[in-house]
Amino acid sequence: MTEASRSFVEDARREKLAALRALGVEPFAYRFARTHTTAEAVRAFEPGDRARVRVAGRIVSRRGHGKSTFMHIEDASGRVQLYLKSDVVGERAYEIAQLCDLGDFVGVGGYMFATRTGETTVHVDDFELLTKALRPLPAGKADASGEQHGTLADPEQRARERYADLAVHADARDVVRLRARVLRMIRGFLDGQGYIEVETPVLQPVYGGALARPFETHYRALDGTFYLRIATELYLKRCIVGGLERVYEIGRDFRNEGIDRLHNPEFTMLEFYGAYLDYEDVMRQLETMVHDVVVAVAGAPVIDRFGVTCDFTVPWRRVTYASLVRDRAGLELTADDAAFRAVLRTRDVPDVDAMPRGKLLDEVFKHFVEPTLEQPTLVVDYPLDISPLAKVKRGDPTLVERFEFYVAGRELANAFSELNDPDDQLRRFDLQTAAREAGDAEAHAVDRDYVRALEYGMPPTGGCGLGIDRLVMLLAEQRSIRDVILFPMLRPGPAA
Repeated sequence: MTEASRSFVEDARREKLAALRALGVEPFAYRFARTHTTAEAVRAFEPGDRARVRVAGRIVSRRGHGKSTFMHIEDASGRVQLYLKSDVVGERAYEIAQLCDLGDFVGVGGYMFATRTGETTVHVDDFELLTKALRPLPAGKADASGEQHGTLADPEQRARERYADLAVHADARDVVRLRARVLRMIRGFLDGQGYIEVETPVLQPVYGGALARPFETHYRALDGTFYLRIATELYLKRCIVGGLERVYEIGRDFRNEGIDRLHNPEFTMLEFYGAYLDYEDVMRQLETMVHDVVVAVAGAPVIDRFGVTCDFTVPWRRVTYASLVRDRAGLELTADDAAFRAVLRTRDVPDVDAMPRGKLLDEVFKHFVEPTLEQPTLVVDYPLDISPLAKVKRGDPTLVERFEFYVAGRELANAFSELNDPDDQLRRFDLQTAAREAGDAEAHAVDRDYVRALEYGMPPTGGCGLGIDRLVMLLAEQRSIRDVILFPMLRPGPAA
C-alpha cells in the first residue's frame, strides 16, 4: 500500500470514528464479558443444540449481502464465523457493524449453528464494537469471500512492526508459544535436578563471564560507570560460594556487538551451575535436557531442520577442539601465529595482523570448523588461551576442561569445569589485561571482588550457558534470530 493510499484509508477510518461518536457509540470499550474463546465456541456446537456464547476478537474477514453480513473474528485460540441479520441484531447495531473495518475488535452474543456449507457460526443477536482500529493491517485480495487480511511480506517490516506481524501471521504467534513452552520445560528439568532459580544484577560495576564488549552507562547517584551484564556467570558462581549448591538463571544479556542473523545485542541465556560436578557431568545434564525438549516439541529425537536431519539421541558425538582444527584447517594448536594468520587470509578474514593469539584461534574455528558441525556435537578440551574461567585439563596444562555444543553449524552452549583456584584466576585475569592492552577490546575485565569470593572457597563446580534464542531458532526452524525475539534491535527506520 502506498503512503497516499494508506492516508486515504486512514482518513476513511477516522470518518467512521466520527460517525460512531455521532451515534453515541464509544469506540474504545472498557471490557467485554465473554463466556467462550472462539475455539471453545466452535467445540460447544452440537447439531440441534442452540448453545449460547459470548465471544470477542479482531475482525479478519467480512462480506455483506444487503441486510446480512458474515464476518470472521480471531482471538488467541483461533477464529469463528459470525452471521449478522439486521432484523435480528437490530438496525442500530447493524449500522454500527457496517462502520466496522478489518482489524477492529468486536464482541458478540448469540447461538451456535452450522451454515449450509457446514461452517460452525455464531448467529449474532447482540453486537458491540470494542476497539476501532485507525490504521489498517495488511489487506488481502478481495474475492468472492469478501475482504480479508493479507500478509506482511517484508521481513524488515515484520520485525519492526511486530504487533502487526503477530496480528496477521498465526505462525509468528506459534513461535512465541513454542518459546514459552521451551522455557517451561527447561525450568521443569532443572527444578527436577535440584537446581533453584535465582536473579542476579543486570547493572554491574564490573562486567564479566564472557569475552565481549559491554554497553556502559553513567550512574548519577554513585557518579560512576556501570555496565549492562554480558553474562550471569560470575554472580551465579558467587551463589555457589555462598552455599547454594545448584543454581540457574534464565535472563537477558547484553553485548555491544553487530547485528546479523545469529546475533542480537540483547539476547536470552540459560546458565546453570552445580557444586561437586565437572564438565563431564554437565555434558550429560545438557544432553538429557535438550533431548527431552526436542522430543516434547517434535515427538521424536530426530528432527529435520534447515535441510539437515538432526539426531538428538544420547549420547551425542564428542570430538576434541584440536582434532577438528587439524582436520578442517590443517593446523596443530602448537602452530605459530603466522600459520593461523596465513590460513585466515585464504578466507579473506580482515584485520588478521592485529589479532592476538586467542582471537586467531577463535576465528580459525569459526570459519573452518563451525559450518561443518551439523549433527549434535560436543566439542571438548579447548585451548587455555581462549578460556579464562575454566579449569586446566587434567594431564594437559595447555588445555582446559571446556566443551561447546554445536548443531546445524551453530554454537548453542558453552560449559566448563569451573576454575576455583583464586590465585590462578587472578593470573588469568592479568593475562586478559595484557590482551586488552595489546588491542583485544573483548578481553575479560578484572573482577577483584569475584577473586575475593573464590578466596572464601568455591567447591568443585560444573557450569553451562545455553543460548535460548538459538535453541528456539532450531526448533522453530527460523533462520534469523530476530524471528524468535519479539522485539529485536533494528537499525533506525522511517519515522512513523
